[in-house]
Amino acid sequence: MTRTARLSRAAIIGQLKLAARKGDRVALTLAIDQMRTLAYSPRYWQRYWQLLAHPLARLVDLTVIKQGEKIARQKGWSTPPRAPAKASAKRRPPRRRSPRRPTPAAPNQPSLFPDFTA
Repeated sequence: MTRTARLSRAAIIGQLKLAARKGDRVALTLAIDQMRTLAYSPRYWQRYWQLLAHPLARLVDLTVIKQGEKIARQKGWSTPPRAPAKASAKRRPPRRRSPRRPTPAAPNQPSLFPDFTA
């Protein structure tokens, strides 16, 4: 049986799921190779960006390929920056540390080498 050379989003995600479920290294290698083909050729950037909507594909991009953010920046597709978190109404003052008490030094510490005289 001969497989077609077309890159399909469903096939790539299927291989990623198989690799995640059964630990299949061959499926992971094939999926990464196909994702690299999409990521490194500008012709397929739109399809690659759609592929990154899936969490497994996004994880592979963040850890292995590292092209998603670069493509998004170049094409102006990046999502708007996140809104800052709302400040809590009541802020606790920082806890003050109690001053540290110095530990008393032992006045007559026994020698480790009692037979040795200096």
